[in-house]
Amino acid sequence: MTNPFLLTVPLIQIQSVSKSFGPQPVVRDLSLSIERGETLVMIGESGCGKSVTMKLLMNLIRPDSGEVYWSGQPVSELRDKQLVKERLRLGYLFQGAALFDSQTVFENVAFGLRQNRSLPELKVRQIVDDRLHDVGLDPRIVREKKPAELSGGMRKRVGLARALALDPEVMLYDEPTTGLDPIMSDVINELILKTAKRNVTSIVVTHDMHTVRKVADRVVMLYPLARMDANSPQIIFDGSAEEAFSHPDPRVWQFVHGEARERLTELGIAA
Repeated sequence: MTNPFLLTVPLIQIQSVSKSFGPQPVVRDLSLSIERGETLVMIGESGCGKSVTMKLLMNLIRPDSGEVYWSGQPVSELRDKQLVKERLRLGYLFQGAALFDSQTVFENVAFGLRQNRSLPELKVRQIVDDRLHDVGLDPRIVREKKPAELSGGMRKRVGLARALALDPEVMLYDEPTTGLDPIMSDVINELILKTAKRNVTSIVVTHDMHTVRKVADRVVMLYPLARMDANSPQIIFDGSAEEAFSHPDPRVWQFVHGEARERLTELGIAA
C-alpha cells in the first residue's frame, strides 16, 4: 500500500542549494520543489544555471551547500547502493542525446535494461521495440543502425526511448529541441506530452518558447548571478506559461518575447 505521507511531500526538492565551479558561482541559495505529475519548465539566459540545477536535482553533481530531497529523503544520507537504486526512478534526455556511437540503436536502448535489470533477452527485445514504437520509430528499420546514420531528431527520439526503457517516475529533458527544425521540435514536444500522460513527472530545460507554451504546467525562470546583486533571489519568475508571457518584470517579458532592448544597451550596441 502506498504511504499517504509520500503523496504529500514534493517528489523532488532542493533547499538553499549553492554551487560554484572554481571562483564562479552558478547557483546561489536556490530552493525549488517539483510536485508529482507536473511538467516544470526552466527557462533563462545561457549561463543562468538551468542545466546545473537539473544536474543537482538528479544528483549528477553535488551541491556545495544546501540539500536535495527525493520524496522527502535527503539524498546526502543515501548509501551508494540505495542511491543507484533511487536514481533509476529518474530518466534523463541529454542535450545531444548522448548515444554510444559504436553501438546500434537496439544496443543503446537496451543498455540500461542490461545493466540494471535481470531480464531474459526476449523480454529486453520486447521492451526495446515497444519504446521505439512509443517515440515513433519502426524497430525493423532502426534497430541495427548506428547513431551516425540517424538524423538529429531520430537521435533525440532514440535517447528518449533509452530513458523510457527503465520506466522512470521522473523525466528530465535538457534542451530537447535544440538543433531541430520546427516540425521535429514539435514532434519532441508531443512526445514530452505523451510521456507526461503516463503519470511521469517532467522537468524541461529549454530556450524554446514554443516548448514552453505547449508542454509547461509551470514555468520557472532563473537569472544569471553575474547580473544580480547579492541579496536578490535567483528565481525571478514562478508561475504558468500564460503568466510568464504577460509578466510585468521586463527581464521576464523581454526573454520570453525575444527582445534584446536592455541587453543591447548593456553591451554597448546601438539599437
